[in-house]
Amino acid sequence: MTTQSLPARTEAPDRTPAVRASGRGGRRLLRQRAGRQHHAGPLAYVLLAIMAILSIFPLYWTMVAASTDNTRVSQTPPPFLPGPNLFSNLARAWDEAAMGKAMINSLIVAGVIALSTVLFATLAGFAFAKLRFKGRNALLMLVIGTMMVPPQLAVVPLFMMMADLGWSQQLPAVIFPTLVSAVGVFFMRQYLTEALPDELVEAGRVDGAHSLRIFFSIVLPIARPAMAVLFMITFVHAWNDFFWPFVVLDMTNPTVPVALTQLSAGYVRDQSLIMAGALLGTLPLLAMFIVFGRQIVSGIMAGAVKG
Repeated sequence: MTTQSLPARTEAPDRTPAVRASGRGGRRLLRQRAGRQHHAGPLAYVLLAIMAILSIFPLYWTMVAASTDNTRVSQTPPPFLPGPNLFSNLARAWDEAAMGKAMINSLIVAGVIALSTVLFATLAGFAFAKLRFKGRNALLMLVIGTMMVPPQLAVVPLFMMMADLGWSQQLPAVIFPTLVSAVGVFFMRQYLTEALPDELVEAGRVDGAHSLRIFFSIVLPIARPAMAVLFMITFVHAWNDFFWPFVVLDMTNPTVPVALTQLSAGYVRDQSLIMAGALLGTLPLLAMFIVFGRQIVSGIMAGAVKG
């Protein structure tokens, strides 16, 4: 038998280096495009400047009114430049409204409410977003439905409950009814639904982690940007809340908004003194935004990139 020679097999040239080279070049190009800064046009800067002026003007006017006397504030046209009485009016407002104790009380109330709301809302949001249990949708609709009930309807029974507990005229009467909010639960549920992959939760289950371990090890690092936003919103809302603290507290143990009502007492209201007290009540919030504003914005941006 004659053996027929088979044609030699031609091997395809190794194009791996070229592919790798093109892959490295593509990645380099993507990095360059990702790091490229986008410059806005002149119209965008004009609009941003107008919005910044409109946002800062109320605070500036409060400072101007607090630095003059009541007669000058009531004139037409009103003053638009600061006067010489700023520090004297601030000292008067601090003494007459007992702002030292009021600020401590507001710091305790707003801090505890913000921390508890963030913790409980994140727990509930994780349960509604990723856990499967009977009645989940019905319970979520019930939580959302509480947002439609006016808070004024609950004032009388809530006040009676606080009186029965012996908390009337005390800070726990302001703190405990607002330890968690339906808005915070819904906000965290919507965030975790999009930002938390189901694969991470399933991987934690495979590794033998229970729900609380998954929450503290996996959910909290992912939810930090939303938690920072919720903390700031809740803290500012609790700090500025007036209606319920005014009902359940008195002038011997007030928060800042309740203490400011002391400045408007009397037959003739001193508008410059009231503005000085409002400026004192606003300064802690401004200081907090200045100190933690960069971290909050960076956390929001990090969460947006991960999402």
